[in-house]
Amino acid sequence: MNLRDFVDFLNGVIWSNALVYLCLGIGVYFSIVTRFLQVRHIKEMIKLMFKGASSEKGISSFQALAISISGRVGTGNIAGVATAIALGGPGALFWMWAIAFLGASSAFVESALGQIYKVEKDGEYRGGPSYYIEKGLGIKWYAVLFSIATIMGAGVFLPGVQSNSIASGFEGAFGISSMVTGFFIVALLAIIVFGGVKRIGKVAEIIVPFMAIAYIIMAVIILIMNITEIPRVFVLIVTSAFGANQIFGGILGMAISWGVKRGIYSNEAGQGTGPHAAAAAEVSHPAQQGLVQAFSVYIDTLFVCSATGFMILITGNYNTYNPAGGFLIENLAGAEIGPAYTMAAVDSVFPGIGNMFVAVALFFFAFTTIMAYYYIGETNVAYIEKEGDTKYITIFRVVFLIATYFGAVKTASLAWAIGDIGVGMMAWINIIAIILLRKPALICLKDYEDQISQGIKNPEFHPEKLGIEGADLWERRNARKAASKK
Repeated sequence: MNLRDFVDFLNGVIWSNALVYLCLGIGVYFSIVTRFLQVRHIKEMIKLMFKGASSEKGISSFQALAISISGRVGTGNIAGVATAIALGGPGALFWMWAIAFLGASSAFVESALGQIYKVEKDGEYRGGPSYYIEKGLGIKWYAVLFSIATIMGAGVFLPGVQSNSIASGFEGAFGISSMVTGFFIVALLAIIVFGGVKRIGKVAEIIVPFMAIAYIIMAVIILIMNITEIPRVFVLIVTSAFGANQIFGGILGMAISWGVKRGIYSNEAGQGTGPHAAAAAEVSHPAQQGLVQAFSVYIDTLFVCSATGFMILITGNYNTYNPAGGFLIENLAGAEIGPAYTMAAVDSVFPGIGNMFVAVALFFFAFTTIMAYYYIGETNVAYIEKEGDTKYITIFRVVFLIATYFGAVKTASLAWAIGDIGVGMMAWINIIAIILLRKPALICLKDYEDQISQGIKNPEFHPEKLGIEGADLWERRNARKAASKK
């Protein structure tokens, strides 16, 4: 069995229908029990994004949002959407929307838990699934299992997907070899990752808004220029999503499967990545970061992924494969699945510009995602190693940079297949954990809503009064505040 066969075998096990239905099911469940907070609290989400400041120990809410969006908004928004359409048809975009809407509630739960059970280590806030699994569930081995899976996923498997897309884009647009691009990415990345979370936060808060707004503006321009086509494309998406389209009716299962898979890969809701950035934020109540991170799912999928999907479908620059062999639709003969679809879409409207624009967008999207992966991986290395001991973090940095370069020079299909293993491992472990820990997150939400309804502008979190155990950092902070008032 060669490497590709082994990778495909693992993907078949990890990404069985069970995980697809579990992701959809947990999104439905959390949406119902939170009374669709993703709709009720949109105004509060937007307000909280720009509220609060950083401290010596933590980053601001906006910086945490920027780090998490830099992780969510990556090559999945350009190449991932194209892959979903290629393998699941236009209807896959609808299922990406569905998993984003439902996943916003899952993102709230996991991110609120990240804040509830965060710790202070080496002078910085740290948190994430490993921390809330240990402190909330009391299952140390399961927490270590998540950390190992995440170190492998975020540190070894996933960076290559992003660097590969950058290299492919630069080779197609500028004729730069993947080896040269790989070295450039690693050199630039080394400067940032050795600067720690504060530097990552500062870089992300500058780049992320710029890259997302520029990309969406381009999409809006293309939509306006093809405004009469929008109703037709919307009908195509919806009918294909439910098997009512003649051409795509036979691949309904593929539309759901690839829409959910690529949706989770892109927005990361339930995957366990968002809580790492959420935990690092300086806030007065855990629900605040839960709501901010829920909105980040919307930014990723409903805005950026939709922009890509509509550009591709409106211009007709895509292929959709027939599972039985050949194509259901073949408009781009010989094009490899991935950024080529998006490049062709933009280039068809702005000849000579599309390739370069998408290549640059890919660079910013994917590079900031690699930064976020590094932070996530580092947080889990920090969880395993003792306080004050940083040798394993140094080793991780070196391995991370090597994995990033390796991905840049490998084939796109292999890089994506390896990346899927990383996403799937983390999702399985984390979803089970947040199901078991749903009670503290729901109590946290209700407490925040009660305080807001009472007119309290800056709600505070007192886990001891709410019967939430294991939130040691919050208990100590409250004790210090109480002592200072005496």
